[in-house]
Amino acid sequence: MTSPTSTRPDQLPAPVLGYLTAHVAHDADAALRGFAPTAVVVDDGTTYRGTDEIRRFLSRAGAEFSYTTDLVGAQRIDGAHWVVTNRLEGDFPGGVVDLRYRFAVDGDLIAELVIAP
Repeated sequence: MTSPTSTRPDQLPAPVLGYLTAHVAHDADAALRGFAPTAVVVDDGTTYRGTDEIRRFLSRAGAEFSYTTDLVGAQRIDGAHWVVTNRLEGDFPGGVVDLRYRFAVDGDLIAELVIAP
């Protein structure tokens, strides 16, 4: 695997940009369009597999809190792997957290997303 390189957000692959835009807008349907039918999402120790489970995750994730999201970093790991760091600030426990969104992209779709501090 090559060394990660910092990148500008506009250089991220289209499905990653689409997901990030939809995430900020709290638009689960738009976010889901970027995922492969067999994609996997891991968040807070729970794994979501396939379109139906990912749709449930997207519609519920963070819904009980009000928060803002700021992209604070992006790295290209290799041609298929990207890491985006978002800072969330809001009324959730702790109030501020930097989350790393590790994307695996297959063609024009997200195959895997792992979200972790």
